[in-house]
Amino acid sequence: MNQNRRNFIRNSSIASLALASSPFIAHKVSAATSQIPKGITILFQGDSITDAGRAKDQYYANSSRGMGQGYVYQAAAKLVADNPTNDYQIYNRGISGHKVHQLAARWKDDALMIKPDVLSILIGINDYWHMVNGEYDGTVERYETDYRNLLSQTKKELPNVKLIICEPFAVWGGSAITDRWEKELKGYQKSAAKLAKEFNTSFVPFQNVFNEALKQAPASIWCPDGVHPSPAGAHLMAAAWIAEFKKLY
Repeated sequence: MNQNRRNFIRNSSIASLALASSPFIAHKVSAATSQIPKGITILFQGDSITDAGRAKDQYYANSSRGMGQGYVYQAAAKLVADNPTNDYQIYNRGISGHKVHQLAARWKDDALMIKPDVLSILIGINDYWHMVNGEYDGTVERYETDYRNLLSQTKKELPNVKLIICEPFAVWGGSAITDRWEKELKGYQKSAAKLAKEFNTSFVPFQNVFNEALKQAPASIWCPDGVHPSPAGAHLMAAAWIAEFKKLY
């Protein structure tokens, strides 16, 4: 067993203990996922929230450094620690700053060639945020069209893939969030939910997860800038993601 593998299993055990203590949604996550087939490949795609500082040169499955430091790491740790003999092959290909059209530009290499059994996508916050900042001329209509084309391509190339669409979110009270966000971001969220229904995919309602969390503690605990989760925020995301993942099988 190489050093990376040892580190991954060790850290997985630690993270699984933390995940089980979530006061909001851990009751939805059982200790084992034995109904899920062995040897499946799981791919996480998205922007900086998924990237979470991952080491880009650590691109092989189950690499501890390649998982980043966010919800992907915690979700992967939980899955492997609870099912150590199931031989899950888990990849993170999120890239900070990306929008839907940038996913599309690298989709062949970073998604289709991996041939995942489960493909999870969290995208949209930059499609909105960069427009607000004047760095991008996108609209919610372009977001939906680009996303639909990406999903159509994916289903054509990988007809048996199980898709998980994650809701783009903002945590109200975060330092980067302005008053206009709550109204305008809803359009992108509605588009993501619409596409999940259209393509019959799973949907992770991250906005509701953080809205509930804010009833217990402010944004500074969960997501200080309102966009990039803290370890505690990533913990909630991982639990919500696993709850939806387990419904696939």
